Amino acid sequence: MNTKPITEQTSNYNNLEKMDTLELLSNMNTEDKTVPFALEKAIPSIQKLVDVIYNKMSLGGRLFYIGAGTSGRLGVLDASECPPTYGVSDNWIIGLIAGGDSALRKAIENAEDDMNLAWEDLSKFNITNKDVVIGIAASGTTPYVIGGLQNAKQHNIVTGCIVCNEKSPVSLVADYPIELIVGPEFVTGSTRMKAGTAQKLALNMISTAVMIKLGRVIDNKMVNMQLSNKKLVNRGVEMLMEELHIAEELANALLEKHKSVKKVLDLYKNKII
Repeated sequence: MNTKPITEQTSNYNNLEKMDTLELLSNMNTEDKTVPFALEKAIPSIQKLVDVIYNKMSLGGRLFYIGAGTSGRLGVLDASECPPTYGVSDNWIIGLIAGGDSALRKAIENAEDDMNLAWEDLSKFNITNKDVVIGIAASGTTPYVIGGLQNAKQHNIVTGCIVCNEKSPVSLVADYPIELIVGPEFVTGSTRMKAGTAQKLALNMISTAVMIKLGRVIDNKMVNMQLSNKKLVNRGVEMLMEELHIAEELANALLEKHKSVKKVLDLYKNKII
């Protein structure tokens, strides 16, 4: 009987170095195809966490991600993409990685092994019980994440997690655990592969669903996006043309004046313009 956590179990494939390029890519793709099914099984758990995050953020709370290595980077990535996509403040969804921002590019030795470090990082943001903390750890054993969630719970802060092993220490301490069981990695133990992909998909689902529920999307449009480049300005113009049935010249003029698709739509709705 294999007692190793599933993320550490031996790959289903042997002698990788003897495979040609087509075999390598085809076999990796075969493994990757299993990831969406793991997400599908976890949707009820994801739903519970999304609903509690929505409730907290509706009342002014924030969402924090904590993690180390690949998991930490994925949290920071998701948090950093929300402001430009949905026009929210960059202190509303916050990603923290063991070792700080330097760890985004280079591994910081032993940072993930400090049980107290995550709470120190969270405390810098004056975290309260209005907020939610999600720990991200493929193995489910990362001390940085375990310690952060334990401290958060002691302060009556709602906690969730995204892990890829069943009944891991991280899952056991989280109020709302999400377990994405994707099986052994193609390269044994390389959780930046299937596990990382599964975590990224879960984060996409969580933040997107929360933002939609908070009214940051109208119909299927990112009406609150930051107009930070020509492509996004053009997208905004197209949204206004489609939604308001107006000419491109007028859409351009309105967007240039009001700097926000949502603001223009609201002004039109209220017959102010």
